Amino acid sequence: MSAEIYRDAWGIPHLRADSVRELARAQGLVTARDRAWQLEVERHRARGTSAAVLGVDALPWDRFIRRARLDDTARRCFADLSVKDPETADWVRAYVDGVNEGLTGARLPLGAPGHWDPWTPLAVWLATHILFAGFPAKLWRTEAAKHLGEDAVGLFATDGPGTSGSNGWLVSGERTVTGRAVIAGDPHRFIEDPGVYQQIHLSCPEFDVIGLAVPGVPGIAHFGHTGTVAWAITNAMADYQDLYSEKLRRTGAGVEALDPDGSWRRASRHTETIEVAGEEPVEVEVIETARGPVIAGGPEGLDDGTPLALSLRTPPRVTSDLGFSTLLPLLRARRVADVDRAFDQWAEPVNVVQAADTEGGLLHRVAGRVPVRSTANRTRVVPAWEAGHEWTGWHVMPYGELTDGVAVMANQRGPAAPLGVEFAPPHRADRIAALLAKREKWTAADMPAIHMDTHLASAGPLLDHLAALTDLSPEAAELRATLLAWNRRMDADSSAAALFAAVRGAVVRRLAAHPAFAALTTPPAYPEVLLPWLGLTPRIGYALEHLLRAEELYGVDRPAQVRAAVEEVALAGPVKTWGESHRLFPWRALPDPAFDGPGLSGDHDCVLCTSAVPGLTDLAARGPAARYVWDLARREDSRWVVPFGASGVPGSPHHRDQLPLWLGGDLVPVVTDFEQLSKESDV
Repeated sequence: MSAEIYRDAWGIPHLRADSVRELARAQGLVTARDRAWQLEVERHRARGTSAAVLGVDALPWDRFIRRARLDDTARRCFADLSVKDPETADWVRAYVDGVNEGLTGARLPLGAPGHWDPWTPLAVWLATHILFAGFPAKLWRTEAAKHLGEDAVGLFATDGPGTSGSNGWLVSGERTVTGRAVIAGDPHRFIEDPGVYQQIHLSCPEFDVIGLAVPGVPGIAHFGHTGTVAWAITNAMADYQDLYSEKLRRTGAGVEALDPDGSWRRASRHTETIEVAGEEPVEVEVIETARGPVIAGGPEGLDDGTPLALSLRTPPRVTSDLGFSTLLPLLRARRVADVDRAFDQWAEPVNVVQAADTEGGLLHRVAGRVPVRSTANRTRVVPAWEAGHEWTGWHVMPYGELTDGVAVMANQRGPAAPLGVEFAPPHRADRIAALLAKREKWTAADMPAIHMDTHLASAGPLLDHLAALTDLSPEAAELRATLLAWNRRMDADSSAAALFAAVRGAVVRRLAAHPAFAALTTPPAYPEVLLPWLGLTPRIGYALEHLLRAEELYGVDRPAQVRAAVEEVALAGPVKTWGESHRLFPWRALPDPAFDGPGLSGDHDCVLCTSAVPGLTDLAARGPAARYVWDLARREDSRWVVPFGASGVPGSPHHRDQLPLWLGGDLVPVVTDFEQLSKESDV
């Protein structure tokens, strides 16, 4: 045999091959068979050609990707990989060969599939994570400080609408029934259909690994179990991308940028044409200064005439290294020390890694590449023409420790604190730690109950304001009494949770409409892709507990705003349940009108993190993109689940067969014994 494809009862692919290279080819091939349309969309998004198939709505993304020079960065990184790590480069090529083989003859909604290049997986990874660190938040902080003062930066600092997070916890053997560690958690991302994570089993003479792969990228980067060692990650919330305000001018020969030494230096410049389905092609000017590609504005400023150009500096663009040399050593890992060494080569996104092995080894560290530079760079847009904003080296990645045999990460301030600016509120991490403290010994089977916890600690400040209200109308007084007696759980069948969300949304909208924040309602004409980070209502919604607790809020009478919101909701009449409005709203390249999103439990600050945007919508576009429990005692006692299914083919029995389990908190058994699997084909 060269390679074989097996399936389990859930259609999850299990691959067995004679060599690492043949296994990579098989992984690419089966991914193309299962996720052809998804791969085609990701290829287009990575190249900035998605408008050619998806139409004018995709044009802002393509324009951003072209100006950010993402495809060129992927080419550079692959060229560097080919020189420094030819084995990994050849492994990536084998995966791409499999993708192209699997796409041959595929029937797609909008035409035949295109060709994958050897660097396409790197481009897909870059496109998936280019906004992951939330560099556009620097635009928000710059605007907030300009209009409200420096205190606004800290006041609004919280996990914003464009970022993604995760829960992850490591329970050492001293705290488990088996005496071996358990790792569990769930990555929070935009929920996509098909999903951003692919359950897969990769087996060859060198290794046998199960884990969650990213379709379009070989190996298993984020969540894996080799049988003797397992690892998982959460977003470290580190800041590693910088925005520079540039002074540009046109000359007869092109474009020049003002450097810190006072001289004008030639910037690279060319134009590209973006094809748009059903529309005329669009030309985009691509400019790159010594800092990086110009992603907004230009010599003439922004579209609204604001005299501004912004360049983006990222580690892969600077170093031509995306960290792919981590991937093969991870698959070959046998002990925690192997995982640790592998992640020494990681680049981005910057993650907190937790790992454990069957010999009792434990790991809790940050992995990635964060530049050393001024504090100002980390918080806001900085002037490119002023000295002091250069990158001067790389931070050494810190390590964390376990407390009482447990390590919990949920994007809060932890070992990555020196590397970031904004972190998630501590509610999810504190809640997970409190739940783990309730029992001395745990098993893998106990973990799903933690995944599904719906307690909302961030409700406290609003409920405190409610408790202080007097002289309400009878209807509002009844509403107040209901919420003060509420158990603070955002359960789908809870009418009290729906009432809380309604009051919260009304408070957010009233604050967003207050004259104190008027200057922030209309940001400059930044590219559309960056605008979610500048929306006033989402910013207020996610920072509401801080705004309600602040000693003073720019003269806003918060008790009056809360009172008006309560009366508004009471006057509107009875609500149903939280799940009636808090429904799953996944992203799809082509909308599916037939999909009626189910009602969800949870909320942004619950362990069951199903994120709506308070004040705008109760629909949840973000949430657990997968759940996993890695058992180091017996790998076959591990469990996992994704929101939809293993297949991205509509009509397949495995397209959405895991959705009921995902909704209910159940997990799919991990099967690694090929004797228990059904063989599909040789490849």
